[in-house]
Amino acid sequence: MTVGRIAAVEYIRGVAMLGVVGIHTGAYSLNGPEVNVHVFALLEIFTRFSVPIFFFVSAFGLFRQHAPGRPLAYGVFWRRRALTVLVPYVAWSLLYMWHYTWVTGDARAWETPYVYEYLLFGLASYQLYFLVILIWFYALMPLWRAVVPMLAARPLPWLGALLAAQVAFNYWSCHVLPWRAEDYYADLALKHRLSYWVLHYVFVFLLGAVCAVRLEDFRAFAARRRRALGAFFAVSLAALLGHYYWLLAAGADPERALNAAQQLSPAGVVYTLAACLFLFALFDGGLPAGAAAALTALACYSYAIYLVHPLVMFYADRWLAGQGLAMTPPVVAGFYGLTVLGSLMAALALERAARRLPALGLLLTGAAPKKARTETQ
Repeated sequence: MTVGRIAAVEYIRGVAMLGVVGIHTGAYSLNGPEVNVHVFALLEIFTRFSVPIFFFVSAFGLFRQHAPGRPLAYGVFWRRRALTVLVPYVAWSLLYMWHYTWVTGDARAWETPYVYEYLLFGLASYQLYFLVILIWFYALMPLWRAVVPMLAARPLPWLGALLAAQVAFNYWSCHVLPWRAEDYYADLALKHRLSYWVLHYVFVFLLGAVCAVRLEDFRAFAARRRRALGAFFAVSLAALLGHYYWLLAAGADPERALNAAQQLSPAGVVYTLAACLFLFALFDGGLPAGAAAALTALACYSYAIYLVHPLVMFYADRWLAGQGLAMTPPVVAGFYGLTVLGSLMAALALERAARRLPALGLLLTGAAPKKARTETQ
């Protein structure tokens, strides 16, 4: 059954893609002669909602298409998601593993048991863990379809309780649960838990599902509370930035401060919620034509950009180093723009190649690129 797209959700997808590139640009900015803590905050703290909001968008799309009251052929559902996510995930993992071996000469990633570890936990490239968690969300779709009607019937008390549980669980996972174990398999399960435990993002996923099921009510709430949601977003951002700057003042370096003030922290979870609500309220009111076209294009190619941008960043960094350009703030800004443009061009090239070589499209974009982009992120 075809369901109309919601422009605001597409715009959120585009903004989130820009934020993901910003997060990974922030990591490269640490290589500069002196880290500008404010630029780093812009790239790494302001954008903290970007990855979890993709789970909001994914659930929104899933539950618009597969509402709880409609029948779901789980086998067909899973086969389609395997084509659009699992096959490209494995293909890109192998591609990144090959690229790493080619560049460094280090072939350990292909040895047993490391090859299984890389593929199970999305270790071939730093962005791939998102797809591992998404695959788990898809696998558990019958559970979400059983839970969402209850949440949608009384969204405020249930989502409020779920938010509190999410904050408590994330704190326990990040700060109480040990990161290592003596047993090999227990050690793998613990140290890579951020790469596959859906429970770290279940609140934002189910929030997207409930908003899709109660779309008209959600739209009315967003329109009525747009200013309040803007204030909520500003206050939650100030809290997350305040945590970051407080840690810097206490003597932490920017990377260590970021590791504490990230999306799974209590302030980070609240900031993600605020971003979901505020951005929808902002975008559902419409955008100027130019901004709408730009965000729609980014949303349309967000899947391919997400997959390819680390390669673009790697070679952009090499080129800048070859030009003798250090990662000063102006160079970081140029690096960010070059990555966005280069990744978009690579995504266009991939789509063109996929039309001519269906097997390549199957491996890298899930056979039908536009469909894959819509349903995965």
